[in-house]
Amino acid sequence: MLVNLTVNGFAAIFAAMNSVPQVSAKQILIIAAPSGAGKTSITHFLLDKYADKLAFSISATTRQARGNEVHGKDYYFIDVAEFQQKIQENAFVEWEMVYEGKYYGTLKSELERIWALGKTPILDIDVKGAIHIQSQFAPNQTKSIFIMPPSVAELKRRLESRGNESPESIAIRVNKASYEISFKDSFDEIILNDNLQKACWETEQVISNFLGWNKSTIL
Repeated sequence: MLVNLTVNGFAAIFAAMNSVPQVSAKQILIIAAPSGAGKTSITHFLLDKYADKLAFSISATTRQARGNEVHGKDYYFIDVAEFQQKIQENAFVEWEMVYEGKYYGTLKSELERIWALGKTPILDIDVKGAIHIQSQFAPNQTKSIFIMPPSVAELKRRLESRGNESPESIAIRVNKASYEISFKDSFDEIILNDNLQKACWETEQVISNFLGWNKSTIL
């Protein structure tokens, strides 16, 4: 009777363990690009297709929410004082003042939340933040991908076509893009986005190879 109870107990434990997807290592996917290069579209493609394997790492920011953005889904919206307090507490794996007075960062607790789900986090972050994260983890734990626009002129055209930013704001983003592009060789992979469907497929291939997915995973 005691033996049977013990065996049944172990069976229950193993069943509970198997109910949550398991990851072989705490790995991180990093996608960075200048604003307007298409990284958000590529990230959404991957998350939609592999919702059971990947999860979006929600960044913390001090900027105001835009449009239909939701706290805890699109960003963790916090004020400058709280952000600076978290810096003092060493709560970020990376953080950056991307624009004057506007902080962005990746919380360590956010990565742990995703790993606990048995998934791999995708970080859609600033170039400097991406480079900083790579320096903190072993090479086999991170895969960094830089999404390259066809040209700065095309990037400017894309930003203008959005119709939601002033000429001054676009000029700031274009100037920053040229600076960010200068860091492209610090990334593991560079993917040219002159065709969104092709760029999505190439990014998918890179991620599949890194995470060791079977070929049958990609359809």
